[in-house]
Parts: sequence; C-alpha cells; structure tokens
Amino acid sequence: MAEQKNNPQAEQDLGQQTKIRREKLAVLQNQGKDPFQTTRFDWDTTSGQIKENFDAMEGRSVKVAGRLMSKRGMGKVSFCDLQDRDGRIQLYARQDEMDEAAYQEFKKYDIGDIVGVDGEVFRTQRGEMSVRARTITLLSKSLLPLPEKFHGLTNTELRYRQRYVDLMVNPEVKRNFVLRSQFIRHVREFLDSRGYMEVETPVLNTISGGATARPFITHHNTLDIDMYMRIATELPLKRLIVGGLDRVYEIGRIFRNEGMDPKHNPEFTTVELYQAYTDFNGMMDLFEELLSSAAQKLLGTYQVEWQGEKIDLTPGWPRLPMHEAVKQYCGIDFMTIDSDDEAVAAAKAIGVELLETAEKTWGNALYECFDQKVEEKLIQPTFITMHPVDVSPLAKRSPKDPRLTERFELFICHSEMGNAFSELNDPIDQRARFQKQVELRDRGDDEAGMMDDDFITALEYGMPPTGGLGIGIDRCVMMLTGSDSIREVILFPTMKPLD
Repeated sequence: MAEQKNNPQAEQDLGQQTKIRREKLAVLQNQGKDPFQTTRFDWDTTSGQIKENFDAMEGRSVKVAGRLMSKRGMGKVSFCDLQDRDGRIQLYARQDEMDEAAYQEFKKYDIGDIVGVDGEVFRTQRGEMSVRARTITLLSKSLLPLPEKFHGLTNTELRYRQRYVDLMVNPEVKRNFVLRSQFIRHVREFLDSRGYMEVETPVLNTISGGATARPFITHHNTLDIDMYMRIATELPLKRLIVGGLDRVYEIGRIFRNEGMDPKHNPEFTTVELYQAYTDFNGMMDLFEELLSSAAQKLLGTYQVEWQGEKIDLTPGWPRLPMHEAVKQYCGIDFMTIDSDDEAVAAAKAIGVELLETAEKTWGNALYECFDQKVEEKLIQPTFITMHPVDVSPLAKRSPKDPRLTERFELFICHSEMGNAFSELNDPIDQRARFQKQVELRDRGDDEAGMMDDDFITALEYGMPPTGGLGIGIDRCVMMLTGSDSIREVILFPTMKPLD
C-alpha cells in the first residue's frame, strides 16, 4: 500500500506481489476465464442472516458473495473468511466435495479477490458457523494486496485518502457510516411525521447569503457571471415560508471556503428547517426531542461518550442566555454595561480581543467573551440563547432588549451542534442589517453577507412569525459515534493533493 513508501524493501515486496497477481490474471484470461468479464452473481444470503438465523438455516443451500479476507489450510481442505456487507463468514472447502480442477484453481485465489459461493450452511467441529462450498466463482481479481492483517491500514491520512481500503480492513469504520445513514433517516422520519415537507434549493447562487462565512466562487460561462456555492440554505427556504409552505426542510451539502480542523471540512452536511407560527423556543423543543430520540433509537441509551467526556442526552437541557453564561464563567455582567467603550474595555481586561474587521460594540464584545472564554467550558447539552444583534443579522430582536435577538445555539462538549432563530420578518429592519453587512464587507470582512434585494421583496409580501433551525449533521454523527474528527464521519473528506 501507499503507506509503505520510503521503505525500499516494502516497495520491492509490493511490486513482486503485484507482478504475481497480474501474471495470475493473464493466465486466467488466456484460458478464457477473465474474471472481469463476469457480469453478475445472484447471491441470496448474507453473513449476517446466517449468523442471526443459524438454527433455522443449518443445512440449507445458500449463495453468498464477497471479498476473501484470509486463507488457511490450502491442502485438501481450505478455510477462508468471506467479507460481505454484513460482516464475515467462514468458508469451508474440501477437494473431495468440489470439482478437483475447480478446487485447485480456487487455491490460487488471493486475499482481496471477490468471489461468489454456492454452498450449504453448517457448523464445523470447532463450532464455527460456516458455509461448506460446492462451487466458488472468481468474480473480480484484486491486483493489489490488502494491508498486512496484524497492522491493518493505520496511517490516518492514508485511511481518508483510500477510504475504500479503510472500509475493507477496519470494520469499526463502516459502523460510523451505517450510523450516519441511520441518523439521516431518523431526521427525515422525525420531520416528515410532523408535517414538514422536504425540498431542494440551489447550490449555485448569484449572491452569497444566509450565514457569515467565506464562499467558494465559480464562474458560469454562458451567463458570464461569477456564482457562489451556497454557504447556507436559509434564504431560499424562508422564501418558501413566504409562499405558504408552512413547514419545510432540506438536507444538503454546504460549502465554506475556510480552514480545516477536527471540527471543520470545507463541504459538510446540514439540515435546515423552518416552521411558520412558532419561534426559537419551539425550535429548542424540537431540537432536544430530535437529538435525544436519535440517541435512544440508534444507540439504545441517552448516555454517550465523546472526546473523553460522558454526555447525558436525557431531555431537559439547560437554557442559558449568553450574557448569563459570560457572567457565570467570566465574572462580567454585560447587562449593567451601557456603552460600547466600556464593554470593549471589560472584554480586553480578561484577555479578549475583537477582530480587526469587527465593530467595537457592546454586542461584539459580549459575543467574543463567550466565544473565546465560555464555549470551551460547555460539556453537557446547553442551549445558549439571546445572542447580540451584531452577530445575528437574520434573527428577530428581543422585545425586551433590542440589543439581543431570539436566537440560540446548542453546545455539547464545547462544540456547536445547531443554530436557530425566531426569524426576522421585518423587511425594513432586515434591509438595514443587510446594509450593515455590506459595510463590513466593504471594510474587508469577506465573511460578511451581501444585500439580497429579492429576499427583502419576499419579506415585503409578508412572512408569518417563523422559527428556523440549522443542524450540523456531521457534528451530531461525531457525537453519536464518539469520533474526535469530522473526517471520521465524512466518507471522502477534503484532502491536500499529494503532489
């Protein structure tokens, strides 16, 4: 494998093994037995079905198919492990129970070859559930050897680059992606059962909007215009609320031209949902029920371990205003501070610096204190509410304090899992906030949003009170699988080219 590079002896051994496998292929092709000409094999049973229903299936004829993962014996009796979609099952082959020529041909098969087996379910003298082979058909030839079985594919970067090998030789990896699929199915079933309609919105847009992030920019040749890959699905979905689709959601890929670390990949998956006639409190209730029920359904428990912490997802999660969290963890009561200068000074006094492109305001100072000093301390599920309007350009202002918005983020194990608002439906206020984003962009903040005149027009027709929620699918799957890196739950994470 590629992880053997810089080891001359390993590369020489690999080259020799590859040469031998190609020679075996050539012999088969010259005999008119080219495995790559085989078009199908009608298997009827999996390894999992055999193991789960062995008593009922013992003595039954079955057809199984998969990859040879090990070979033992190779005299007149051979044992192999066959790996299929459910796991592994032992194959038992005897020369006197098969066509002798076919048995001798089978002995030349390599670990990694894909075969189809017609045989009978039985248990060996040692008690191993197995398939006694009558015929074994070579369906595809493996021209590269699998990683050495005692060490497997352990080079982390290579695992991500060659996920196909990773899935073959590291069974626990497959579990992550099975659970990911189950979680997405749960999200769909959960929302569908509550009257939400799944929709699709554009990936390519003429402006970037719906979040604060740096977009990927591409070019449409026919229209001769730059276009932006979506950084959120928010604005198109809210247009649908205006149009009368009262409950909508979209599960889809999002693209942000930003850094990569254990929590971030340039493309990732979210579910965004919007519901008319509710608010951010309704979204909190929904999010708590969705995530806790997923843990109970998929794992059978509310207790999970993630990043070395024991997490309790039992419903009843705390709901803490951001200014209360900052007061609790930093000792600063922003609600007693009236001026921007005083707020910025208070933040600076505890080592918090505002971004150069950020305005030196009360709201930005509060947010940076939370972001830099508090977020890392939130382990158990906690809803942080009432974000400053300065960092929430699409959220409705709090009627109790216009400096704050009806917004929350859910944090678990110092990771943001989702973001939600009582959606801003005042077109006059929305235009003013878009204009503020434009001014920030003009000052060099390339993560700031753009003016979306059509969205303003939609709001001017009237959008009902609406609650909206965006959930990071990848982060949720990281938690449910106990994965410390987002790359462990994305089949093909973004990688720097080798050259």
